[in-house]
Amino acid sequence: MNPQRRALLGGIALAAFAGAQAARADEPAPQPAAEAPDVPPWPPAERIPLWPGEAPGMPAKPPTPSLVMNGTRGARQLAASGIVRPEINVFRASRPDGSALLVIPGGGYGFVSLQNEGIDVAHRFAPFGTSVFVLTYRLPGEGWKNRSRVPLADAQRAMRLLRAQASALRIDPARIGVLGFSAGGHLAADLATAFDESCYAAVDDADRLSARPRFVGLGYPVASLMPGAGHAGSRDNLLGPNASATEVAKHSPAEHVRGDTPPAFVFHAMDDDVVPVESSLSWIAACRRARVPIEAHLFEKGGHGFGLHSAIDSPAAQWPDLFSAWMRQRQA
Repeated sequence: MNPQRRALLGGIALAAFAGAQAARADEPAPQPAAEAPDVPPWPPAERIPLWPGEAPGMPAKPPTPSLVMNGTRGARQLAASGIVRPEINVFRASRPDGSALLVIPGGGYGFVSLQNEGIDVAHRFAPFGTSVFVLTYRLPGEGWKNRSRVPLADAQRAMRLLRAQASALRIDPARIGVLGFSAGGHLAADLATAFDESCYAAVDDADRLSARPRFVGLGYPVASLMPGAGHAGSRDNLLGPNASATEVAKHSPAEHVRGDTPPAFVFHAMDDDVVPVESSLSWIAACRRARVPIEAHLFEKGGHGFGLHSAIDSPAAQWPDLFSAWMRQRQA
C-alpha cells in the first residue's frame, strides 16, 4: 500500500489486523489492508466531520480505527471499523443538477463496506448530476453510550449538515434522498421512520433543520430485526446479545412506517442467504398499509451484497438505472 495513502486517512486511520470477528457469521474475517495492492483512494479530499470535537458518548477506551480489505463474497472490498470520527465523504457531481444522495454502506454494524456500497455507488451516480455523500458512521458495538441510537444520531446529523451547507455543496436542500445497503439499509429505513426522534443534544443551528430525507432507497436491507425477517448479526451488533422482544420490535423500522415516511424504492434478491427477502417484504407491506409510495424490484438471483457488481446481463444489474429513473420522478 502507498505510504502516502496511510497519511491521508484522517478520521479513519489505517490499523492492519487479521482474524477479526466477522460482522456476519457466514462472512470471512477482514484481511490486513497492508497485504492488498489495489486499495482504492480513500478518503476523498473533501469530507465533513459530523461532530465538533468528540462524537457524543465516546467510550472511555475509544475503538482502534482500521481500514482493511475484506474478502467477502469472492471480491476484495475496502471496509472500515473503529470509526471514532464519523464523516460525510463528498463526491461532487461534475455538473451538479441540485440532486443529492446520502449513501449509507452496510457491514452488519460490525464494519462499513466503503468500496462496494459507498465509493462504487458514488462513482455510478455523480457523473450524472447527482452529488453523492458517503456516510462513515459509528458502529454500535464499539463501546459507545446509547449504542442502539448511535448510528441513527450520525444519520440524522448528516442530513441536517447537508441541508445547512447546501449552498456551498451546490445541492437543493429539498432534493436530498438516502440510499442504504444491508445494515446500512436498516439505518436508512430507521432514518426514514425516526427522522424526528431526539437522539442527541443539539450542537449548533444545523440541528434546527429537518432530518427527513426526500425519499429512501433500500438495497437488500435489514428493514426488520423481527424473527424470520431480520439478520441476527446486525441485530446483535446494534442491540447487544439477548435483546428483548420489545427492544427488537422498537428497532425494526418496518414496524414503524407511518404516513409521513418518505417514498421508498426497494431491491432485493430472492436467493439472498444473509438477509432474507422477507425483510424487504415486511417493509413493502408496511408501506402499503400506511399508503406510502413504494416501488420494489425482487430479483430471482443475486445473493447478498451485490452492489454494482452483478453480471452485466443479470436483471439485478439493472437496479441503478431503475433507481435513477425513480429518483428523478421523486425529485421533480
